[in-house]
Amino acid sequence: MINAGIVGLGWWGQTLVEAVSGGSDKIRFVAGATRTVNADVERFAGEHGFALRESYEDLLADPNVDAVVLATPHSMHVEQVVAAAAQGKHVFCEKPFALTRAGAERAVEATDRAGVTLGLGYNRRWHPEMVALRERIASGDLGVVLHVEATMTFPNALYLKPDAWRANREETPCGGLTPMGVHAVDGMIDLCGDVDEVYCQSFRRVVEVDADDTTSILFRMKAGMSGYLGTMTATGGGFNFQVYGSKGFVKLEGMTHVAGAPSEERRTRLFGNCTFKPAKGPAETWQAERCDLSRAVLEAFAAAAEGDEPFLIPTDQMIHGAAVTEAIIESAASQAITKVA
Repeated sequence: MINAGIVGLGWWGQTLVEAVSGGSDKIRFVAGATRTVNADVERFAGEHGFALRESYEDLLADPNVDAVVLATPHSMHVEQVVAAAAQGKHVFCEKPFALTRAGAERAVEATDRAGVTLGLGYNRRWHPEMVALRERIASGDLGVVLHVEATMTFPNALYLKPDAWRANREETPCGGLTPMGVHAVDGMIDLCGDVDEVYCQSFRRVVEVDADDTTSILFRMKAGMSGYLGTMTATGGGFNFQVYGSKGFVKLEGMTHVAGAPSEERRTRLFGNCTFKPAKGPAETWQAERCDLSRAVLEAFAAAAEGDEPFLIPTDQMIHGAAVTEAIIESAASQAITKVA
């Protein structure tokens, strides 16, 4: 059993706690730290049986804490990972891991040097449908992969207050890229390999805060296939992920992490309707299995920290994902095709 400290107790930090509270035999939260402590946070900590520490440093100094789970603003991740590694703590970092390749390399080097496990919150990799799609591609059932694309939407930015950290362009460049689009980017890396170049356009249409709400990105993979990702933060919530091959395509539908939706729904309904349409013959359709992906990724991290099995996402792919994010942001600013470092 891994004793973990949760860092950041906003709505997503609380969702992570709820995913394993009282139901996991691999990981439990025994301490927490957050920038803003109020009556609701104190009540939540009490209900889930963990103590609040006055600071991140106090949490890291707790000998009963084996690992930290970071549900904090993106810009804080690298320094927090480095600090945790220096104290010999395993680290699970919510996505995006870092906003630059250099930052990601620094964090990985720190955990490698300390000999601690590094986990990353791209939980969709653990869903049975993504596992099956990975196997279908590897077996050749889809033929030559031609193109992969995703659309991810939610209405969250319509309700952001100007002082919210996600309303800060420095924290959430390219609108929906960092809160949700990076999940699809990770899926593309997982299934298609490294990204060679990107082109992004991103702008604000309707939200009142100073943040983009409409973003579209083109990809070219080193293996030759193309990709597309569209994110919108000011419309209904939805998730579509499709892989097109010379023998047919697979389409996965579901939902995104819509703020205000019940915690269980946000954790278990990320995949729903599924379709396989072969190049010849009728389509096959089915309903995805419901499973708690937040619990799955945290338990996989705990198993890796215990030495049972490697974490599913290799650190070189964590670094590459950060490099792709950096290139997308650069492309949006320059309005030019940008090579991934």
